[in-house]
Amino acid sequence: LPPGPRGLPIVGFLPFLRPNLHHQLTELSQQYGPIYKFWLGSRLCVVLNSPSLAKQVVCDQDSVFANRDLPIAGLVATYGGIDIALSPYGSYWRDMRKLFVREMLSNRNLEACYSLGDTRSERLSEMCIPRFDLQALQKEMEAMLKLIDSILDPLINQCMKSLSDKREVEIQRNEKKDFIQILLELMEQKDIGISLDLMKIKAIVMDIMIGGTDTTITTVEWVMVELLNTPQIMAKVQQELKDVVGVNNIVEESHLPNLHYLDAVLKETLRLHPALPLLFPKHPSQSAIVGGYTIPEGTKVFLNAYAIQRDPQVWESPLEFQPERFLNSTNLEYAGNNMNYLPFGSGRRICAGLPLAEKMLMFVLASLLHSFDWKLPEGENVDLSEGFGFVIKKNERLFAIPARRLSNFELYQ
Repeated sequence: LPPGPRGLPIVGFLPFLRPNLHHQLTELSQQYGPIYKFWLGSRLCVVLNSPSLAKQVVCDQDSVFANRDLPIAGLVATYGGIDIALSPYGSYWRDMRKLFVREMLSNRNLEACYSLGDTRSERLSEMCIPRFDLQALQKEMEAMLKLIDSILDPLINQCMKSLSDKREVEIQRNEKKDFIQILLELMEQKDIGISLDLMKIKAIVMDIMIGGTDTTITTVEWVMVELLNTPQIMAKVQQELKDVVGVNNIVEESHLPNLHYLDAVLKETLRLHPALPLLFPKHPSQSAIVGGYTIPEGTKVFLNAYAIQRDPQVWESPLEFQPERFLNSTNLEYAGNNMNYLPFGSGRRICAGLPLAEKMLMFVLASLLHSFDWKLPEGENVDLSEGFGFVIKKNERLFAIPARRLSNFELYQ
């Protein structure tokens, strides 16, 4: 086994854990090296902190480490693990992911739908991936799931009841669809390669609510914080928007591929502030060798993207916000092929909603920055401190004041 800090009998290293776990795990790597272990009770945990070790897990032995470590509350929240994000690796997961990527995230459906959100996504995300599997949240998650069902069931039933009546009207009016409508239409099809039922639809909707909404909002907030902290970079973004979109126009999807500097700003933000700094914990389906050490079957394996993306051996001035580092690079993309940059993960369990997330983030940010000038309330300074959670948010919510930027008032209506 790899080296690591000593713990106490029975409880292991648990009493020594601090709230900002990704900070602590990064600090421990400086003492014990890029791979180390610690115990949480009787559970062995291993942390990987370098690109070369990440490659051994998500590339060289991807199938062995394809399972995600699923806590009890997460199992409840995903209706028994039948969703895409947390279901075990196998034929069912492959079919569900293929359905999601091929059908729901097709260009046709991305252009025809709008995303589903919910005000309870923050609470749900905290319960679905509880801290180290040690919080007794199963009953609380079951209660929350009953509440979610009370919302989803009538909504789905209403959609099913009106689907046939609306279909002709939507075709005639070219109305937009939401994800539930798309899923219900897929359920009626017999040639999609998987049997889709209402329970699976609810599990996918939960993935969208928990995995998409919370991470997107958090990333937008971090981008705005970094731009408010560097006004000269915000000015460059807004100049690009002025050149590409124009002062008498609003942002449209066709503008996004030409917003290269904004794209670099988003990538640099995700380098410094990955929404999931430890990604999803994995566990090997069999004993494996990583970095010359044996990782037993069932070990909880953390891939520390936070440490990798701030590694001074990889990144020049790693703690500075420098979007320009992404402008001339052709191999620093979101696809997870470069082990130095893993904001959405890598390998076969890379974020399935990546195409939607990238498009949504770019569109929201472009719209906010093109339509408004932004400043902090008088007397306030930029706060870059982080709070604790599975999704890493700011310690204090950002409050910024918008001012109308476009001269044509009708564009705001």
